[in-house]
Order: sequence, then structure tokens, then C-alpha cells
Amino acid sequence: MSRRELREQIFKLLFRIEFNGMEEMPQQEQFFFEDDCTAQGADAEYISSKYQKIAEKLETIDNMLNEKAQNWNTARMGKVDLTILRLAIYEIIFDEEVPTGVAINEAVELAKKFGQDASAGFVNGILAKFA
Repeated sequence: MSRRELREQIFKLLFRIEFNGMEEMPQQEQFFFEDDCTAQGADAEYISSKYQKIAEKLETIDNMLNEKAQNWNTARMGKVDLTILRLAIYEIIFDEEVPTGVAINEAVELAKKFGQDASAGFVNGILAKFA
């Protein structure tokens, strides 16, 4: 899988947090790999590992978002946009392998694909504050 495809799979798995408690996520992760994800071997391990790292830092990421997003907070954000922002902020702040520009560009592309009409601009505007 390409990096973009891997990132999209991480987004889809991370999105499940919005509808399930953290205590349910190990089972949701298992369902994801059984039913929704075609990745195998090293790709599946990469998706799972990166998802786990993001999930561990979710509270920190949300706090950072709430500080930087003027007139917005995570409770008011759309679930798709919030999930994209969480993934991108993790990559910008904590993942040294992903350049900031790449993280922002990929987040905008995810927003165009999965978000609403204004999602790409919203995501880009918030992430600009982290760059």
C-alpha cells in the first residue's frame, strides 16, 4: 500500500473512536482488520501501530487543538474533520518521519475525500496554526 492508502486506513480506524469507548476499541480494531481493511503483514502492523500511538496521545492532541483553534473546540467540530486533524497533528508534532507540509497536504486531501464542502479549508486553516 502507498503511504496515502495507509494514512486513509489509519483515518478510518481512528474514526471509530467517535462512536465507541476506548475500552471497546481493541475489539473495534479487530473488526476493522477482519471486515474493512485489506492490508496485511507489514502494512497492517504499520496501521495498527500508528493508530495505537495516536490513541495514546488523544487527550494531548485534543488539548492542543482546543488551544489553537480560535472560536472552536473539539466538541463542536465535525467528527470527520476532528479525526483528520487528530491524525495530522500527531504527524506534525510527534512523528518525525512525516514532514509538516506532507502531513498538512495529506490531511487536506482526506478532508476533500471524506469531509464536507468546507472541510478542506477548515482543516488547512487549523493546521496552519501548528506549522
